[in-house]
Amino acid sequence: MRLILPLLLLASLTACKPEPPEPPAVPEQQHPEPQATELRDAIQAPQDKARAVQDTLDAAAAQQREDIEAAESGGSTEPNP
Repeated sequence: MRLILPLLLLASLTACKPEPPEPPAVPEQQHPEPQATELRDAIQAPQDKARAVQDTLDAAAAQQREDIEAAESGGSTEPNP
């Protein structure tokens, strides 16, 4: 009998669960400011700079290959015996 009363109280307390509060409603006209633009720009700027440097290096490498090919084809004439 002593166990029945505490078990009934415990069962009644677990049944009394409060409902969670409702989130505040955001009006349709009010939109939050996009804050990711500064972060995106901070990440994008070095990547753009690196792409520009890579393009410059690729152009220089292509020019160097052309110069080497021109030197090999034009300057490697061997004398005929």
